[in-house]
Amino acid sequence: SRPFLGSFSTYAMALTSSAFTLIAPASHAPQETSLKLRGSAGAAALAESSTASVDGLCLCSTSFAAAAALGWSRRKARPRTVSRRSWAKGRNLVGTNTAETSNDPPAGKRISILGSTGSIGTQTLDICRQFPGMFTVVALAAGKNVKLLLEQIKEFKPLMVACDESKLEELKAGVQSLGLDYEPELLAGSQGQIEVARHPECKTVVTGIVGCAGLIPTIEAIKARKDIALANKETIIAGGPVIAPLIEEYGVSMLPVDSEHSAIFQCLQGVPKGGVKKIILTGSGGTFRDMSVEDMRKEDPEVLRQRSTTHPNWDMGAKITVDSSTMMNKGLEVIEAHWLYGVDYDQIEVVIHPQSIVHSAIECQDTAVLMQTGWPDMRLPILYALSHPARVPADLPNPRDGRNFDDWWIGDGKDGKLTFGKPDLEKYPAIRLAYKAGRIGGTMPAILSAANEQAVELLLTKEIDFLEIPVVLEAVMDRAEEEKKVVEVPNLDEIVEADRWGREVATEAAKKMKATA
Repeated sequence: SRPFLGSFSTYAMALTSSAFTLIAPASHAPQETSLKLRGSAGAAALAESSTASVDGLCLCSTSFAAAAALGWSRRKARPRTVSRRSWAKGRNLVGTNTAETSNDPPAGKRISILGSTGSIGTQTLDICRQFPGMFTVVALAAGKNVKLLLEQIKEFKPLMVACDESKLEELKAGVQSLGLDYEPELLAGSQGQIEVARHPECKTVVTGIVGCAGLIPTIEAIKARKDIALANKETIIAGGPVIAPLIEEYGVSMLPVDSEHSAIFQCLQGVPKGGVKKIILTGSGGTFRDMSVEDMRKEDPEVLRQRSTTHPNWDMGAKITVDSSTMMNKGLEVIEAHWLYGVDYDQIEVVIHPQSIVHSAIECQDTAVLMQTGWPDMRLPILYALSHPARVPADLPNPRDGRNFDDWWIGDGKDGKLTFGKPDLEKYPAIRLAYKAGRIGGTMPAILSAANEQAVELLLTKEIDFLEIPVVLEAVMDRAEEEKKVVEVPNLDEIVEADRWGREVATEAAKKMKATA
């Protein structure tokens, strides 16, 4: 008896209104044999029955007696001329654990963008440009880059625009010179960001502001019942204790734009609750991946400073690129994963993946590991966050060389290769510090995140060296514990205060370190 595996290269099943006919291939019997089941009742019995074998063919049947009772008859089959056109095209034979039955893309979805002139903001507008009609930009918030902001206003015609307070008059003059056929509302400062985030016509807010500055606008957007496309990891890292209950209270969604968390979110589609054993965050290792700690200590600090702002695979802003070089970005993503997916820190692992092709993975309870792969390109995570649950047909070639991903499979040169390894925590102490902050909880992640932002700024302004960043961060965390500055269950004001304190103490620690050097 052979098991019926449902492979239609081996067995063919033709279904009509009156009968099932199962045909065994010649390799399974010396003489082709078929059995015919007459009537709809017999068809139902076939669908629900167990297995038995006839002439080498295993059928779904309890016994020949039962088959005969249902009107089965054995007959010599016709010559092998049975039409198989009904299976000429593939069928979806596999069910999926999703309620979605349509892949219809959004139409005219209205979005606001916080940080429109930054890396995430400009790439979001690239998506809007590439998919006209799917997304409508209703509001933009930027900083001091008025020239680029004016270009965005001219092209996308937002109803509301905000900029840095010091640039508001320049923005007003620039908008006047554009000769628009409408008059956008122009705002400035943090209040302007809040108004953009909660614009009444907006459905989804893309939070592309770097650092903790995006926390309050994000909270106000949630309170206005706007969905969040989260590109600002510091918001959830610092504000997780406040934002998590707000998401539930106001019934909005928060979809990750960060490439690693978008990858995890994509891998989770179809996985039942409780099916995940571990989250695996991948990171390239940054620009110093192939440099030993000893060589880094011997290198000219100015060379390290310059190299730390250049990433081997991704095109990102200066702050995020430095975070990649220290791998603090991965440490912060560990905390982010804890909040986004409700997993314990012991279930979150960081691995080095130099090629940046696998953007992250999950390990299921049955040991299956699901990975999301593609070019190192933020446009796909942005598109998926804005169009979820649809998979929009897109052409997103490698942003660095214009190649399609089909080329990668060929395996020429560096293509077609995937390697992984565990991070060296002596080289990347920021990962250890992030795990520690996450496990302490409360306001400690906010303190660490703020101290890190300040330390990176001090690096870029040449007030500290690259290898001094983790020294500053550890000093801030130690002082927070010594002075009992960590609030276990904070409110928003306490999180804002923790952010302020972390920046202040990071600056003090840097000055003290230089004074004693």
